[in-house]
Amino acid sequence: MTQRPLDRLIRPQTIAVFGGREARRVIEQCDRMGFAGDIWPVHPTLDTVLGRRCYRSVEDLPAAPDAAFVGVNRMLTIDIVRALSARGAGGAVCYASGFSEAVAELSDGAALQEALVSAAGDMPIVGPNCYGVINGLDGALLWPDQHGMVRVDRGVAILTQSSNIAINLSMQKRGLPISYLITAGNQAQIGLSDLALAVLEDPRVTAIGLHIEGFGNIQTLQKLAMRARELRKPVVALKVGKSEQAQRAAVSHTASLSGSDAVADAVLARLGIGRVATLPELIETLKLLHVTGPLKSNAISSMSCSGGEASLMADAATGRAVDFRDLKPEQLPTLRRSLGEMVTLSNPLDYHTFVWGDLSRQTEAFTAMFEGDYALNLIVLDFPRDDRCDAADWMTTIAAVAAAAKLTGARAGILATLPENMPETIAMQLIADGIVPLCGISETIAAAEVASRIGAAWHAQSPLPLLDIPSGTGEVETLSEAVAKAELSAAGLSVPLGATAASPNDAAEQAQRLGFPVALKALGVEHKSEVGAVVLNLWDAKAVRNAAERMASIASGYLVERMIERPVAELIVGAVRDPVLGLTLTVGAGGILVELLEDSAILALPVTKTEVLNAVSRLRIRKLIEGYRGGAKGNLDTVADAILSAAEYVVKNAAQLEELDINPLMVLPENHGVVAADALIRRRR
Repeated sequence: MTQRPLDRLIRPQTIAVFGGREARRVIEQCDRMGFAGDIWPVHPTLDTVLGRRCYRSVEDLPAAPDAAFVGVNRMLTIDIVRALSARGAGGAVCYASGFSEAVAELSDGAALQEALVSAAGDMPIVGPNCYGVINGLDGALLWPDQHGMVRVDRGVAILTQSSNIAINLSMQKRGLPISYLITAGNQAQIGLSDLALAVLEDPRVTAIGLHIEGFGNIQTLQKLAMRARELRKPVVALKVGKSEQAQRAAVSHTASLSGSDAVADAVLARLGIGRVATLPELIETLKLLHVTGPLKSNAISSMSCSGGEASLMADAATGRAVDFRDLKPEQLPTLRRSLGEMVTLSNPLDYHTFVWGDLSRQTEAFTAMFEGDYALNLIVLDFPRDDRCDAADWMTTIAAVAAAAKLTGARAGILATLPENMPETIAMQLIADGIVPLCGISETIAAAEVASRIGAAWHAQSPLPLLDIPSGTGEVETLSEAVAKAELSAAGLSVPLGATAASPNDAAEQAQRLGFPVALKALGVEHKSEVGAVVLNLWDAKAVRNAAERMASIASGYLVERMIERPVAELIVGAVRDPVLGLTLTVGAGGILVELLEDSAILALPVTKTEVLNAVSRLRIRKLIEGYRGGAKGNLDTVADAILSAAEYVVKNAAQLEELDINPLMVLPENHGVVAADALIRRRR
């Protein structure tokens, strides 16, 4: 079924409201914000509401409304939505609760939600169990409560599943101009990404902020990311729910590393969607993106009139992908001339108070810093209380920053270390002047990191479409190690020379044929080392026979393999299926280091060799591969090829594959290759 566009719902000219108290509040909010269109109350007994004629039913309305707020009980909601759809309405916000979110309390909740979607047909519905839509550009609200928004000419759009989070965000006093605030509730029919795609097309929208409790349609999210990239409008997500892993039984190390939050992180990064951790970070990042857009690099500068603030700035960057890059030699003479001999010229820079209140010298100093080709230039400046202090010198600093930014064309921000020390009126004026008003050091550093990552993602080649192959429905089986390795060998990975055996005597004979030393493994056993199902470095047939007899009670057969030479590093490479986001690839430190180092990276599939190399380069174990402290080294290019072969195997078998675990993938000394020493594959029949 082709759905009607969302344009009428989010940018209505006519609004119908159904219900009592909540419907009345919708009208009040529209009036307060200056909505210029028609509002049609619908009520079975009232003649007027707030000076407007009341209609008795959908059929009595003058025309099909562009948007409707349905603020009645859950049963009546379904009837009204059906009538609106039949009349040709543009869409409806369903306020009532008691649908799928309440299945624990109401046994018919899920069935009612299905009935609601069926009643809507091709008419878009937002919710149920949500507050709805605030359009701050046109003053159109389908919103039954107070909020803190004002009319704006342009601004960011914020979309969330939580109505209370939306209200809280609307009350911010940090100067963020919000164009749309929309809650999605149960997302019975329309998801966050659908709504974001609709508002993204409005030329007055500068950036998108998503508060995500659970992913809906991942393909729609991908479509949003691609369209945002085309329109050069960045998207930032606050994804909650950092559970250790998806709720599933894990039989491999890969599964323990691939927590659902880590997978979400990888998918968002792949799509070029910035990720923040808190609501303050979301606000500050959206402010930065609204004023400057994505940053061209992660190089930033900081100037303050306090060494304490400079130290706080430097410390906040620890562990963050931002770079307080050193000053360029050509910047130093001007900075020295303007700041004097007693100032240490560095980045972050403490310019003391020698130029405080001096517009000319401050402008000269800021201009010199801004000419350093930093992606973002920050001036740390906490404003005084306006009820007790005189802010004249602070306004001089603002004027100097504005003059330096105009002279250089550089992106500049004024950062208050405490949010309450950035008055909202000043924040709004700074935005009007093209300067970012930022609140909180850690939030600002996070915002710069996210903005630079989006910029890097946009600068790179567009990512491959995400793997979109659902799991099969057959029974899950675990392949024997021998069969698993045979499949990986056919896919291009090197495996040890080996053979299967049915008995201890057969194992001894196979070992004799392969040549010593050998490793002996019991087939049909997972986590072999934990139950004594693997013995290494066996040097004669008798040792092989004795080892096989000791593990006979747990073995369904044996795998005999030639021992591999001592590796320079051991990796883990695997894939596991996330219930929502599907199969992803995990790469990390393997062998006994899996639990010790927790050194891993997750990649969305399919993946390119460049992405694999980038992921491996971020691992701490990379130092071993490159020859730590003069030790033997492996070949990173060969490592990447092996990982890519594993990834291609996963993609090719995605319809059946549930889990892949290669641990360890042994990286041998240079020119000796990479070998999959152990492998586990689980797939559906």
